[in-house]
Amino acid sequence: MEKYVLITGASSGIGYEFAKIFARENYNLILTARSEEKLDKLRNEILSMNKVSIVTIGKDLSNPTAAEEIYKEVSEKKLEIDILVNNAGFGTYGKFIDANPEKEIDMINLNIISLVKLTHLFLQDMKKMGKGKILNIASTAAFQPGPLMAVYYATKSFVLHFSEAIDEELFGSGITITTLCPGPTESGFQEAAQITQSKLVKGRKLPTSKEVAEFGYRKLMKGKRVAIHGKLNFIIANLIRFTPRNLVTKVVKFIQNERKV
Repeated sequence: MEKYVLITGASSGIGYEFAKIFARENYNLILTARSEEKLDKLRNEILSMNKVSIVTIGKDLSNPTAAEEIYKEVSEKKLEIDILVNNAGFGTYGKFIDANPEKEIDMINLNIISLVKLTHLFLQDMKKMGKGKILNIASTAAFQPGPLMAVYYATKSFVLHFSEAIDEELFGSGITITTLCPGPTESGFQEAAQITQSKLVKGRKLPTSKEVAEFGYRKLMKGKRVAIHGKLNFIIANLIRFTPRNLVTKVVKFIQNERKV
C-alpha cells in the first residue's frame, strides 16, 4: 500500500512547506484548504519536482461538517493515511468584547473541533494498521493566556493539552502524536490576524515557514511529544510555569499591544 500524508491548511505558510517536505521524502499527498485554486498551483509546483501522487480537496474546515466530508472522500478513494498533519488554523486580534462572535466561533470550529474530529476519525484507521503519526500544530501561545487574542491562545492551549493526553493514551500502540509549537513565523498568519503592528512581531526577524516545517518534520519522525521551535521560545515556555499568573497576563498584553514606532 502506498504511503499518504494528509495536510490541512496546505495552501500557504507552514502547511505549504510541509507539503513540499513530504513530497521530497516520497510521500504521496492529500492536500486540503479552502482555495482550490491555490491547491492546484501547489500541486503543479510539487509535481514539477517530484514523482508522487497528489489528491487535493477544497474544504473550509471552519464548517462543522467538513472533517467528516474529508474523511469520507479519503475513504471512498481507499487511501491509507500514514500521517495526518492538522495544520489549518487562524487567529484574530483585539479585545474579546469588541470581537465578531461568529468569527470567534469559526476559529473554535477550525482550530479545535475539526482538529479533534480528524484526529479521531483517522486514529481509527491507524489503530487497525497498528501504526501512524499525527502532527497537531499548536503554538507558543498554548503556554499562557493571551489578552488581545484570548480565543486564539485558548484554542492552542486546548490543542497542546489534548494532544499530550492522547499521545500518552496511545503509548505502545505504534501511533504517536506530536504537537508543534512555533512562535511568530513568517507565514501570512500575522496579516490574516491583523497583528502586524504588535510588539510581538513588528521589527522582529521571524523564522521562515520552511524552517519551522523542517523542524516539525524532524520531531514528528522521531515521535517527539512536544516540539517547541527556537531556543528562546523553549526557555520562555518553560519559565512561564514558575511566573505568577497575574504577571503573565500583564506581560502578554504589553507584548501584544501595538508598537508605536
